[in-house]
Amino acid sequence: MTEIPKSHPRYASLLARERVAEGVRQGYTSTQGLIAQGRGECFDYLIGEKTNPSAEKAIRAAAALLLLAERPALSVNGNVAALAAEEMVALAAALAIPLEVNLFHRSEERVRKIADLLRQKGAAGVLGEKPDSVVPGLEHARALATRGGIYDADVVLIPLEDGDRCEALAAMGKKVIAIDLNPLSRTARKAAVSIVDNILRAVPALTEQVRKLSDLPRSDLLIIVAQYDNEKVLRQAVQEISDHLQRQFREENCRQHTD
Repeated sequence: MTEIPKSHPRYASLLARERVAEGVRQGYTSTQGLIAQGRGECFDYLIGEKTNPSAEKAIRAAAALLLLAERPALSVNGNVAALAAEEMVALAAALAIPLEVNLFHRSEERVRKIADLLRQKGAAGVLGEKPDSVVPGLEHARALATRGGIYDADVVLIPLEDGDRCEALAAMGKKVIAIDLNPLSRTARKAAVSIVDNILRAVPALTEQVRKLSDLPRSDLLIIVAQYDNEKVLRQAVQEISDHLQRQFREENCRQHTD
């Protein structure tokens, strides 16, 4: 990958671009993933390239929901593999569950490459190479799922995922946790918990919360989930974008007047 100096003001964004581009070169990320990355990067600018209070609330609720789950599952697609393979492996380890590869632009070679990458990063278990079930309501390859993983799960984390799959999983009665930088997307609106944040920040923060909350009694975890309001959190995320833009405009006006 291109060497990027850490002093560069766009270091994190450029590093993410390089990771996705490298994923395409290695064959586990689709070329369409480059477009998705650009779209997400735009929204990261809008939220100020930081984890906002709304995301912190969602991350805490997501951790509690995963700890309460009887059969939690973690989904990995090509962009997730490129951007946060190691971080997803750490989250799976904290929950003591496998990861499951699921792709829209599916080929057996791509699935194998992603599964191998996750195992190289230390994953104890990886599903998805031999799917044996289908999620109702989906007609493409993303409908494929695995018993003992996503198909049987009661709580599913779907980072960087489209709305149709989120909606289909929710229709099966699953609690869906989304990581999506766009608070207005169908994915964010259909999920039970929507983390409006960059996956590079969100997954490590989620893992930290899982570890932090793991010693709490079940009753306390239930209170955290019961007090969480996803619609309210999404409204807060939109307000955070508005506030950030207004600050940017004010700062720009101050610079112009100073000049």
